[in-house]
Amino acid sequence: MDVLDLSRWQFGITTVYHFLFVPLTIGLSIIVAGLQTAWHRTGKPEYLKLTRFWGRLFLINFAMGVVTGIVQEFQFGMNWSDYSRFVGDVFGAPLAMEGLIAFFLESTFLGLWIFGWDKLSRRLHLAAIWLAAIGTAISAYFILAANSWMQHPVGYHIVNGRAELTDIWAVLTNSTTLVTFPHVIFGAFLTAGAFVLGISAWFLLRKRDVGLFRTSARLALAVSLVAGVGVALSGHWQAQIMTEQQPMKMAAAEALWEDESAAGFSLFAVGDVEHGRNHVNVQIPRGLSVLATNSLDGRVAGINDIQARYEAVYGPGDYRPVIGLAYWTFRLMIGFGALSALLALVGLWLTRRGRLPASRWCYRLAIAGIALPFLANSLGWIFTEMGRQPWTVFGLMRTAAAVSPTADVTSVAITLVGFTLVYGVLAAVEVRLLIKYIGLGPHEQTDNETTVPALSY
Repeated sequence: MDVLDLSRWQFGITTVYHFLFVPLTIGLSIIVAGLQTAWHRTGKPEYLKLTRFWGRLFLINFAMGVVTGIVQEFQFGMNWSDYSRFVGDVFGAPLAMEGLIAFFLESTFLGLWIFGWDKLSRRLHLAAIWLAAIGTAISAYFILAANSWMQHPVGYHIVNGRAELTDIWAVLTNSTTLVTFPHVIFGAFLTAGAFVLGISAWFLLRKRDVGLFRTSARLALAVSLVAGVGVALSGHWQAQIMTEQQPMKMAAAEALWEDESAAGFSLFAVGDVEHGRNHVNVQIPRGLSVLATNSLDGRVAGINDIQARYEAVYGPGDYRPVIGLAYWTFRLMIGFGALSALLALVGLWLTRRGRLPASRWCYRLAIAGIALPFLANSLGWIFTEMGRQPWTVFGLMRTAAAVSPTADVTSVAITLVGFTLVYGVLAAVEVRLLIKYIGLGPHEQTDNETTVPALSY
């Protein structure tokens, strides 16, 4: 491997690992705020116990998200300095806003929430968790605005070989951001819903605190089902924008080699990348045209035709991503997300009228289902970033031109191994803390106790 390959692997590993924590943090923050609101309005002690229990797990996950996210900031300057030099004026603006506005909001009010149980009034304490939760969503928006600029650059002009910001409002209201943000937020709720459901199922399977976890399980099922519908609808909207802005990504996701009207949605394909064709392609008739254009007869561009058009515009080169990777990550992303929503729908039916499933397999499936949205999220981001290749900034800068000229194979390899090992240790710490505080359950606490004593070390 050369420096480019190692740098891509390093950034890919750190990004996917970091994003394991982000959607759970966003979704859990709103669920915890909702439970505390229910306690504030009703005064029922079970809502307080659930607020404290899920709050502890939320805080552990939040801390891990912060730790793992910091590394990415340094990689822009160390491994991708030519990229930073080219786009820093534009890309840095939403990142700075995220740090100055969103992270300040969430970290400040989260601190007030952690230590304010016996120091703030109930109303102010409730406001603190809601402001922290809102901060997590705003943080996601600014990060997505920066990433969306890489997918669809707007609000800039090129001066002396650098992209300079001309319209921050155009960057923040980028059409790509406007479709990506709801998709990510719904995905976060699906992730948090599956997490809460799985852990609730673990308690119900052991008949511990049945009343409490029946309540949280039903809440999680409702959140997951609504989120699943939201993910599907926002994903449909996102696919249409992607077809318009990055047709090669859409074509690669469907292994569609030639421009085609009334195109079918591919369920399974065996292709010949070298010769640009499929040997086997099982399809849903006209499905791709509906997904991409909202029309049964809509025309969708194919890989070979797009390649020819890109060569005419950008010059000689291979403008195709790794077709097999794009194809299967797209399918698996949809499949895992759909399974998670289906699990929620079946769960709501089985728990109607206050019932609980008699079969232990139902609880085991719910526990295993925790992994489904995490897999869907990770595969979705791999598809999003790998499907954009060979571009770092679509149409402006290729990935090969973005890597630092002073980086060397040895230093990047050492840091790649080092970060991977450190993240492995952090994963073990995260799992150990979660298992510990899940095992303790929603034990009785006084108002003088901090919500997550483990973080005081």
